[in-house]
Amino acid sequence: QVQPVESGGGSVQAGGSLRLSCVTSGYNFVGWFRQAPGKEREGVAAIAKTLGRTYYSDSLTGRFTISAGETLGTTILQMNNLTPEDTAMYYCAADFTGGTWSSPLGYRAWGQGTQVTVSS
Repeated sequence: QVQPVESGGGSVQAGGSLRLSCVTSGYNFVGWFRQAPGKEREGVAAIAKTLGRTYYSDSLTGRFTISAGETLGTTILQMNNLTPEDTAMYYCAADFTGGTWSSPLGYRAWGQGTQVTVSS
């Protein structure tokens, strides 16, 4: 089992953008999750690369885009028009075993996370 490795987090002002990257090696189905202090981990987006199918949380209102990176084995989460409510630790997950894409229980490989902080 290969552990995903995230990068690209940081601090931005509201309305700004960040691009998160995750190295997942050969995994086809990759998800992004986030967890704010005191809250449960929630699914943000997922991608089935060979099918070209993407999944998003309804709460994002089209601000985030998940895609396969140009470098083989990477997955990108482009986040636009960020708000303070997007502040959280963002995790990349892989080795999907099935079920709902947004359930953390369906993934067996997790990265260490990358912090995203949005100030007003």
